[in-house]
Amino acid sequence: MKGYGKRGSNLAALLLAAAMLLSLLSACAGGKTDDPGGEPAAQNGGSSGQPPEQSKEEPLDLTIMVPAFNTELPGEDSPVLKALEAYTNTNITMQFVPNSSYPDKMNITLASGQLPHIMVADRASASFINAARNGAFWELGPYLKDYPNLSQANPIVLNNSSIDGKTYGIYRGRVLGRMGVTLNADWMKKLGLEPPKTIDEFYNILKAFKEDDPDGNGKDDTYGIVVTKYAGPWDIMQVWFGAPNKWGEGADGRLVPTHMTPEYKEALKFFRKLYEEGLVNEDFAVMDSAVWNDPFVNGQAGAFVDVADNARRLDGAMQEKYGKRDEPYTAVYQAPAGPKGQRDMPTSGYSGVLAVSKSAVKNEEQLKRVLDFLDKLNDVEMQTLLSYGVEGRHYEMNGDYIKVLTTPDNVGLVSELESMNQMLMFIGPEMPTLEPTAINTMVDEVQKANEAIVVANPAEPLISEVYAQKGQQLDNIVADARIKYIVGQIDDQGLLDAENLWLKSGGQEYIDEINKLYEAAKQ
Repeated sequence: MKGYGKRGSNLAALLLAAAMLLSLLSACAGGKTDDPGGEPAAQNGGSSGQPPEQSKEEPLDLTIMVPAFNTELPGEDSPVLKALEAYTNTNITMQFVPNSSYPDKMNITLASGQLPHIMVADRASASFINAARNGAFWELGPYLKDYPNLSQANPIVLNNSSIDGKTYGIYRGRVLGRMGVTLNADWMKKLGLEPPKTIDEFYNILKAFKEDDPDGNGKDDTYGIVVTKYAGPWDIMQVWFGAPNKWGEGADGRLVPTHMTPEYKEALKFFRKLYEEGLVNEDFAVMDSAVWNDPFVNGQAGAFVDVADNARRLDGAMQEKYGKRDEPYTAVYQAPAGPKGQRDMPTSGYSGVLAVSKSAVKNEEQLKRVLDFLDKLNDVEMQTLLSYGVEGRHYEMNGDYIKVLTTPDNVGLVSELESMNQMLMFIGPEMPTLEPTAINTMVDEVQKANEAIVVANPAEPLISEVYAQKGQQLDNIVADARIKYIVGQIDDQGLLDAENLWLKSGGQEYIDEINKLYEAAKQ
């Protein structure tokens, strides 16, 4: 990773020059910045670290819609946004949508026909599949070879994120074995608990976090795990029990959806037990994911099942709240072993795609400029900017490593950067890594070890016509039944009734079609 310190310095110099240029243009144009100025770096600027060359092109106007994970978000005056615009020769309008309501917003946007230039889309969403097939988005596959970074896209992940073999959006790359179990390290130490090796041990930790006064205040004011209406933790934990990752092969070799397996039902019994015993927050079904971290940071809950790297964010918030120290407040571990051993749910190698709409980007000439912009987001400079902010303001280089300067209590500084990383694809060159602190090392170790225990989804690249038409309805039936079962509103018979409703509502057609596609893919 040597040499990235120099690149960071080049970026800092570039941003300073860009700020001076923007100031001058603003003074000359009554505050407007649409006068042609500096052009972004060449397409391989991330590799060379050189500042942008000059261009006579007008800045490209772009509207970009991404999910947001906080309520304090970058404004038009954000130095991160300004630096992005200067580097890429663009005028950008960001549309931040709360992550918990992003699927609904995406569906509404698609139905309206008023699409932004670029939007994050769930490639598995029925509404996105239909829109792509009906010509709402550009097919990008034939163009990727012309761009130095985008041409390095992983062909397997491109296939996983494709629709009918066509690339309607560029995937947002993710670590494959990203999940982890984050625990309050101080509570573990105070109660003399060891890292959970089995699901039973994990349960005992949650029970101790509720009943054994882990914060030592003599009050019954703590519980085990915090979950929100984002269903990720349930999806992750049911795989521990041996349930498939969305689809799995039955004894006859046919694919079966996870909610129709006995392992899934065993997992639901466990989740229901957590709810009945008060080991999970009572309001999980309605709690917004924007405040997901709060109960953990505030000392109400002691366990968090999500991506392993969230242990770093939780620790950072607790360092600010309770005082700086070398020893982390959090610890993160791999999935505990279940009936089939140690298993973990992987990512698909990506999390959604960046799709380019045809209604906003009207011709191939405009498309190529948009692709040039997306390519530049994969330069080292832009990966670093959108991940960590402006050097000297949000982070500094410590040799070859990044040392983050932003802290959760500095809301103004954090908001300049918040959720800007949601447009990153991480294709091409690697950016510098974080300094090797104790928690960073734990996160890295968990993610690397997870690669040996992740459970693939055999139906990942398959595109179902039935799901494209009825997927949202089918998913809602399963999700609604799971919540009702966990909170005790339905029993085993109610769960079976929901399964039958799913089958009658198109689920059986879905199963038949997926298996037909699965067999064809084997040929």
